[in-house]
Amino acid sequence: MLQSVSVPPKDIDDYRPIVGDERVDQIVALAAPLRDARVLHLNSTGFGGGVAELLGALVPLMRSVGLDAEWRLMAGAPELWEVTKAIHNLLQGAFVTQEATAAAPCIRRRGGIRERSIGACWTPAMGEVWRRYNALTADLFERQYDFVVVHDPQPAGVLAYLLRRDPRQRAAKWIWRCHIDLTRARPDIWDFLRPYLAPYDASIFTMQDYVQPDMPTPAVALIAPAIDPLSAKNAPLTDGAVRDTLRRYGIDPDRPIISQVSRFDPWKDPLGVVDVYKRLKKDVPGLQLLMVGSMAADDPEGFRYFELTVRRAGEDPDVHFLTNFNGVGNAEVNAFQRASTVVLQKSLREGFALTVSEALWKGRPVVATAVGGIPLQVASGQCGYLVKSTRECIARTRDLLLAPAVADEFGRNGRERVRENFLITRDLNDYLQLFRGLRA
Repeated sequence: MLQSVSVPPKDIDDYRPIVGDERVDQIVALAAPLRDARVLHLNSTGFGGGVAELLGALVPLMRSVGLDAEWRLMAGAPELWEVTKAIHNLLQGAFVTQEATAAAPCIRRRGGIRERSIGACWTPAMGEVWRRYNALTADLFERQYDFVVVHDPQPAGVLAYLLRRDPRQRAAKWIWRCHIDLTRARPDIWDFLRPYLAPYDASIFTMQDYVQPDMPTPAVALIAPAIDPLSAKNAPLTDGAVRDTLRRYGIDPDRPIISQVSRFDPWKDPLGVVDVYKRLKKDVPGLQLLMVGSMAADDPEGFRYFELTVRRAGEDPDVHFLTNFNGVGNAEVNAFQRASTVVLQKSLREGFALTVSEALWKGRPVVATAVGGIPLQVASGQCGYLVKSTRECIARTRDLLLAPAVADEFGRNGRERVRENFLITRDLNDYLQLFRGLRA
């Protein structure tokens, strides 16, 4: 049997004070015809990254409104995660290398702007590894479902193998949820993945630009990710709790802080964040940088890039690396974001970046690269700034560090923007509408 992920219960009524009775009542009404529907969410890891964050809230809320929802993990091992990380990179526009390492960063010039490019190794043998673990995952299926949501490329081939073994699974509505940016997907890797998506009834993307012209599913839905305002990562904290957390990690709560919360992944450009900090420290005495991230089991590249980023930072005591390996969990991330004067998201590619909505919800301004789903969240000049280069990132971050009143105003605007568009109740609403449409 596939490994099950345990999630604590949630009650939809607890969200009424945040989003209002009308929205919660609408969700309850949408869910009524779906009562007891068997729903499976399938992905690669139960910890680390945005998909796990989403499912940790979405699954218990589906249960709260009457669905029989569960969350399970595909069968996997380190050799598979090396392969799926390469697939992820290549679908986001990496170039193919023949090197043994999963990522080979370099610098190239595009449109007059220097940008970091990512290379990824790909061989036919890697494709066979992916097929083998998808077939194994299909063999471990034991239950019949009404709706199955398969998240991202890692387990995307499960349905094709499952139908060979158990044609009864065709009775379920199968949905592939793609969380990554496919606008520059390598054609050969897309051609590898596409046939395995053909049996699905629907696919979900964050935005229209990500949908490939030859997407084979008969239905396509656009659903942006969202954050849970009542999770440990986003719930209110007292100033005292924030300051105590900072002191516990050797961070001075009385000096300015910039931070980035993300995986240590070349697409998140942690090396560039360190460069931004080093330049800003010349103008903002006492500035501190928090590099906050979780090391996920399905991301072996993260450990390598963590080491690269630590080396780039050098011996500066005001650069703090904060991960689950030194006790950082959701409550600590909450405190670090709330304590930040400015939050960065200096991504080169980005499916959505839940960390942007997290920071805005906490009333902090965000300076972020104008890529992927980030512009959906950041209204530039109202709740932060969208930038296109390291130089612009430095300038805009400096502006906010030196104008705290503006930073606070942007933060207030950002919180309301998230309330209206990017809370988990809206995500749940969108899924319920999709399920009802597929069942009709």
